[in-house]
Formats: sequence, structure tokens, C-alpha cells
Amino acid sequence: LPRQWPISGTTGYSFMNSAGGLFVDSLNLKNFTEVYQRFIRRKDDFQDMLYQKKKLIMNSFMAGEINVLGRALDIISEQDRRFRDFTLGSLVEAIMETIACFPVYRTYVNDSGITDRDSGYMASAIAKAGRFRRDLPSSLFEFLHDVLTLNYPKGPEGYPESRKRQWLEFTMRFQQITGPIMAKGLEDTVFYSYNRLVSLNEVGGNPSNFGTSREAFHGDNIERLKHWPGSLIATSTHDHKRSEDVRARISVLSEMPEAWREHLMHWGRINRKFKTKSDGTLLPDRNDEYLLYQILLGAWPHEGLAKDDIGMEGFGSRIKHYMTKAAREAKTHTTWISPDMEYEDALESFIDRALASEDFMGSFVDIQQTVSFYGMLNSLSQTLLKITCPGVPDFYQGTEIWNLTLVDPDNRLPVDYGRLEHMLAEAEGAPEGFRKSMFQNPDNGRIKLFLTRKALMYRFDNMDLFLEGGYTPLEVSGARGRHIVAFARSLGSLTAIVIVPRLMTQVIPAGEFPIGSCWEDTRVTLPQEMRARGFFKNILTGDHLNTGGAEGSRPFISVQEALSTLPVCLLEGR
Repeated sequence: LPRQWPISGTTGYSFMNSAGGLFVDSLNLKNFTEVYQRFIRRKDDFQDMLYQKKKLIMNSFMAGEINVLGRALDIISEQDRRFRDFTLGSLVEAIMETIACFPVYRTYVNDSGITDRDSGYMASAIAKAGRFRRDLPSSLFEFLHDVLTLNYPKGPEGYPESRKRQWLEFTMRFQQITGPIMAKGLEDTVFYSYNRLVSLNEVGGNPSNFGTSREAFHGDNIERLKHWPGSLIATSTHDHKRSEDVRARISVLSEMPEAWREHLMHWGRINRKFKTKSDGTLLPDRNDEYLLYQILLGAWPHEGLAKDDIGMEGFGSRIKHYMTKAAREAKTHTTWISPDMEYEDALESFIDRALASEDFMGSFVDIQQTVSFYGMLNSLSQTLLKITCPGVPDFYQGTEIWNLTLVDPDNRLPVDYGRLEHMLAEAEGAPEGFRKSMFQNPDNGRIKLFLTRKALMYRFDNMDLFLEGGYTPLEVSGARGRHIVAFARSLGSLTAIVIVPRLMTQVIPAGEFPIGSCWEDTRVTLPQEMRARGFFKNILTGDHLNTGGAEGSRPFISVQEALSTLPVCLLEGR
């Protein structure tokens, strides 16, 4: 998808980033960016950082592969009198610069030629590289462009097949190396360095895209249904940087930049004394500190941790392991190849002392409870979207209930399947005791399990609807219209309507549950042909909803009624 840059070749991640972006408030981009920059005391630019980190990867970790490419291009240049004066060093520099500017993971040029899209990627990268390296001759970049796009020299006798094979072999090698360099530079370096809002730092995502509009989300779903209807769609995987529920929490911060700023400044002041001074510098740095606070908010257990609880030691150990890995991946102060033990010890000491501080924990728990509540609402919306959008939903182990794991090996922790089986047995038929617990104590995860089970059972019973049925974005209007995402899936006489909330911090107070009383006149407008149905059945609750609207006008569903019991809604009309 052109908007979803850079494109990941891993199945499922496009949906993860598209859906996750719905819960990031794009209206707060400027304010949130300023909060980040003020705290870390510098202005990091994502694109510049990606460029620099890709250069770092090529110079430090993949120099051998780059030199092989350079020698291959040198052999090609020697065969043309116009280009034989290019030195091996200049050819290597041009290759590195082009890869550093490459806008996608890879292209797919082969002996059949090159597509217009891949040609555009090549031209864009080489043009940008030429602007960055005015010290290199423009003819060098023109030569490289010709080789990569298989634009062979024209002549009365044609171009020898043996030389064409050399060009193609070089281009194939070039394409094989751009992907790993992007992956290492972006996913394994920048995603741990550019920490503005780390719920956006996910495989296949682009942290500079601050949120997904509803129009873009619907467009992504329509494209998937049209071209890849059998694609897996995921929200957590074995390779995620943070689980779906951790990201759903962290995204809440995008809605409250002022509160986030106030807490950050307070924490920065009271925790400064926990840092280690080395050569006049305080360790850890403020960028790692900023990341730590997001991770604590995202991964903090639903049941909480008492100061004298043995669980605090285990939780602290998980966080320290994560932060050490993050620091090494960022490659700023320490690396896997050359770990800086002084920095890593200072980082771990800071975490231990902060978690033991009554001043910090007292302030932290206040905002953590708020973030946790709205994060649960985000997660429920995200779960229903995954089950009902075009594609095949994929569930990673343990995510049937709240799952607050981080990057591997944290997300490889053993899953208590016995507990899940017991909870699933309790959910059969959703007896009154289960429902009561589900609503009174949403922290226990029963509400996510209930939603997952009910929606998946309905999907199974109506498989053709979700695999082949059409997808229609639905218009939302009224006082809270911006906070609702709605669409219909239709096949023959059967229609399913999905209604989910988003960006709820300005809609209801934290802890208010259920959420049906806040929607005022907000409504989901239906196509005129749905008027004949008269009412819809709520698959999740069993309730029936009547459609509104005067005769001759388009029918609608009241969001107040649709979300009166559960925070999300799946309706059926026949």
C-alpha cells in the first residue's frame, strides 16, 4: 500500500499498523512532538535518523556485502569507455548512498523487466542520493540508474547477452541487500532510537505517520478485499516489538499530550537523583528514560504490583532485560558487539531505584490507571476490527485475554493454557456470574475473551460473509462522530454492521463503564436499502436495535443504543 510506507513483506503487519493508527490522535501531532523534543532536549528527525542508521549498518555490519556489490559494478563500468574512469571507491559510495535513500525494503526487477512502481523507487532513491552527494559526479548516478533499471546501451549491433546478464546479476544482488539493510536500520535500530510514540514503532510501520484516518483505514480494507482477500491480519505476532494491548495503552498518550508532559517533567525532576554521573554526563540518557516511562505504562500488570510483592522483582527483571536490549539495538551508547557495561549498569540501577521510589510510583500509578482503562477500550475495538475486517484474523498465543508482553524473548513467556481453558469454559453461554465479573472487573480479561469467542463463533457460522462479502464504510455523524468507526459487511441478504469507539479520553471519564451514556445524537447512517430490515440483532448481547429515520430519509443506528452494554457492537440484519 503506497501510504503504508515502508511496505513490509511480512503477512499481517499492514493491518496491525493501519488499525493501530486509528487509536492515535493525529490532531495532537505538533503538541506531542514538542513534548518529546523538550524532554530529550534535541530535535530528532525520523527520516534523517533512518538515513544515518542505514549508513551505520552498511559501514559496521554489512561492509563485506557492499564491497562485493562495488566490485561487481566496477567490472561493469570497465566495459564502457564512458564510465571506466569511475574508481571502485566512488562506486561503493554511490551504492551506499542509494541504499541509504531507498524508500522501500526492496524492488523486484527480474529478466522480465521492471515495473513502473519499481522504476519510480529506483529513480527516487538515486535522485535523492545525487543531491546528498554533490561531491560525486552526476554521471556516476546516471550510470547506476541505468544498470539498476536494465536500461542497456543502444547500438546498431545491440548489447551482448553476456553483459546483460552481468547487469541483471548486479541488480538482483542489489535487491537482495536493500531489504536486510532496511530491516536492520529501521526495525532493529531506529525503532529503538526514535521514541516519540513507540506504539507506532512496529514491523511494517512508519513512526512518522502519526495516526491513521478513518478514510485511510477503510481504503486499506477495500484494497485488501479487492487484491488479497485471504491475507492474514494480525495485531500481535512472534516478532512484535510490543503486544497489541501494550500498544493500545501507549497510543492513549497521543490523546493527552499536556498530562503526559506534566508527568514527564515531574518524573524527570524526581528521578534525576537516580542517575549515574560519568565524565560529567548523567546516565542513562533522556531518550532511554523517555522510552522507559512508555514501557512501564504499557506493560504494568492489570492487577498492579505491591511494593513488597514478589511480583515486583519479576516485573523489574523483565523491564531491565527489555531496556538493555533496546539500548543495544539503538546502538547509541552500547551494542551487542561491543556492550558498554557502565551504561547498561547505570540503566538497570536507574530502573531499580525508580521502581522502589514512593514519589515516582505514587505519581506513576495515577496516570497508569487512566492509560490502562482507555487502553482496554482501544484493545476491544481493535479485536473486533481484526475479526470482522477483510482478511483472515490471526491470534498470537495468549492474546485471547489481556497480554502485556514486549519484544522477544518476553513474548515467548509460557502461556497458562489451563487458565484460559477454565475461563473459556466459564464463558460458555456467558452465565450471569461471568457477565457480572466481566463488567465489574474488566481487568481480569474476561471481557476480551467473551468478545473474541462470540465474534469468532459468528464469523465461523457466516464464513462466506467475511471471506467474500462486500465492505462498505458507514457515515458517522453527531456530537461524537469523530470517535466512532463503522462499516458493513454484506453478502446476499445478510449484513453485519461493526461499530467501535476510538480516542475516548475526551468522551468519558476514566473508569466509567459501560460507555453508552455519552454519545448524545451520534449516529451511524445506513444505506437506503437497509431500511427494509427494520431492526438488527446485537450478536454480542442478544439485544435488538431498531433503525431510526423518517420515511424517505436514510435509516440510522443510534450509537447510544448500540454501545449501551458493551463498548463495541456487532449487529446482524437479514
